[in-house]
Amino acid sequence: MEALDNKCPSCSAKIDFDPKEQLWHCDYCGSKFTLEEMKKYKNASNEKANEVLKKEKELKGFSNFHCKNCGAEILADETTTATFCVYCGSTAILKEKIDDGRAPDLIIPFKNTKDVAAKSFAKLTKNKPLMPRKFKDIKNIDKISGVYIPFWAFDVESDGDITFACTDTMHWSDSRYSYTKVSNFDVTINTHLDFSKVLADGSSRFDDDLMDSLEPFNFKDLVDYNHAYLSGFLAEKYDVLEDGGFNRASDRCLKTCIDMSRGRCGHQTNIVKNNAVSMKKINSYYIMLPVWMVNIIYNNKTYTFAVNGQTGKMVGNIPIGKKETIIWSILIFIILFVIGYLFNILM
Repeated sequence: MEALDNKCPSCSAKIDFDPKEQLWHCDYCGSKFTLEEMKKYKNASNEKANEVLKKEKELKGFSNFHCKNCGAEILADETTTATFCVYCGSTAILKEKIDDGRAPDLIIPFKNTKDVAAKSFAKLTKNKPLMPRKFKDIKNIDKISGVYIPFWAFDVESDGDITFACTDTMHWSDSRYSYTKVSNFDVTINTHLDFSKVLADGSSRFDDDLMDSLEPFNFKDLVDYNHAYLSGFLAEKYDVLEDGGFNRASDRCLKTCIDMSRGRCGHQTNIVKNNAVSMKKINSYYIMLPVWMVNIIYNNKTYTFAVNGQTGKMVGNIPIGKKETIIWSILIFIILFVIGYLFNILM
């Protein structure tokens, strides 16, 4: 398997993409390069990515390849497209995996650094007394990794009718009785909405709800995909095919159509009775989006925390620790007992 490695054009040391400066920076000699400058040299930045969809190949298990920098053998699973050499730290981009199938069309490069992600995680875990102690471990900060997550994005045209079963209820009374009038209606709303770049997570190993929660992304930062942007980061190749992505994007579009049509009903309650909305795919894009991630295993369950690598938005749920709950319950009981005891004495 061929591995692509970005090296500094000045000293041949490993070179990474700097989200803060939006430049490629060499920590060894201090050189900085723009994408156009990187393209002048033989490295991952001037390797042409495939622009056509090839027949998908079924890959099994893990793949081995050798680091071009130190010769060490690196192990990667079937969906990883970029990884690090655990011995010398060089970034290795698995060209064969990128070119297997459809190469990304667009990418939003990382805009914030690991320090920003670490501060977001620390803020999330601050002032939470019932949080398990493991989530406060400073080592979690070191585990935060920048990952490019594959997404499908679709321009979609929706058109059709949605029928709602609606109900209006009126209450009134006179000197003798109370009255209730219930009126039922069937209301059909015609909807036609055009959607631009509706996202669908392209990797099955990431929770869809978690990825949805990271939105919105600012698509003004989208640029043409280039291998060099992966330098210094991990990346995943899609394993959800385009058709599967479009099905999910269509479901998201339909939900929006229903929500907007419901607002036009003009009745107190409404339930979807019939849906005849069709979704037409106008364009599709394979996009790589930046995410800082950390996984924490607690009670045999993995808790994933993610930071939008463009906007800094953080998502993730912290569990309540049993030990911490017991300790705080005892402390509160003692405090209340002492307060009650002193109150009785003073009274």
